[in-house]
Amino acid sequence: MISGIPPTSTFEDILFPTKITFCSKGKLLVLDRPWIMGILNLTPDSFFEKSRLLSSKEVFLKVSEKMVLEEVDILDIGGYSSRPMAEDISIDEELARTISTIEKIKSEFPDILISIDTFRSKVAEEAVAAGADFVNDISAGELDPLMIEKVGKLNVPYIAMHMKGTPKTMQQNSGYQNILTEIMHYFSKKLNLCLKAGIKDVMIDPGFGFSKTLEQNYWILKNLAYFKTIQAPILVGVSRKSMIHKKLGVTAEESLNGTTALHMAALINGANILRVHDVKEAKETIKLYKEIYP
Repeated sequence: MISGIPPTSTFEDILFPTKITFCSKGKLLVLDRPWIMGILNLTPDSFFEKSRLLSSKEVFLKVSEKMVLEEVDILDIGGYSSRPMAEDISIDEELARTISTIEKIKSEFPDILISIDTFRSKVAEEAVAAGADFVNDISAGELDPLMIEKVGKLNVPYIAMHMKGTPKTMQQNSGYQNILTEIMHYFSKKLNLCLKAGIKDVMIDPGFGFSKTLEQNYWILKNLAYFKTIQAPILVGVSRKSMIHKKLGVTAEESLNGTTALHMAALINGANILRVHDVKEAKETIKLYKEIYP
């Protein structure tokens, strides 16, 4: 023991619960430390250019392998760009982009967890049948009224994000009387709907950059612990977003340092999962965080 410092076991870790469990397709998963979700976009127009992996399945698999080797916890696969002003694509196009890739990744890395990033119930259903273990929905069922009911039958955890409007209109929907209480009310309502639909495990995502101003994003991050009262694990997705590069006057490509800074702030304020483009750097951030908050 270092002189003057009591054993860490005497401290209660109030920032991160001792054990959170999920059940996906009958498999018990334990979230006893912060997890990393790696972003894999099968899109031609995601906001971070280096994350656009639609053009080559070989490149996609190479990036997936790199994330697996860097010990990512979940690979988040999406075929529909949710950047501001993103254009709509058909369900068939989204399915064509994602399903065969999920099957390929599961054949190459059978133990890796996969989430399907979609707001469409049909895509969620087919992705889970292809091997996906989680459903990650940016609209929390708002854009497809069948989504929550469908996920309730799929026996997988559900990630519900806060957003007002659609990816094309969300930036015109950033007006709030009290943004924290309004988001809390939104999630309380969604959790009740999920429970009634038979969804056993739900995570919440405040939706940084989705129908929020720059200032609102930072206010939510500062007060992230407020959402711990809802007793659902919190996912934070700030990686290389405009809330970083606009504030620093840099590009998304130059935003890794800012991303790391906000990841540490998110962890200190109670984030359970970080959704990231850069797994190695996020892993290092968590390692240092755990050194301070074991």
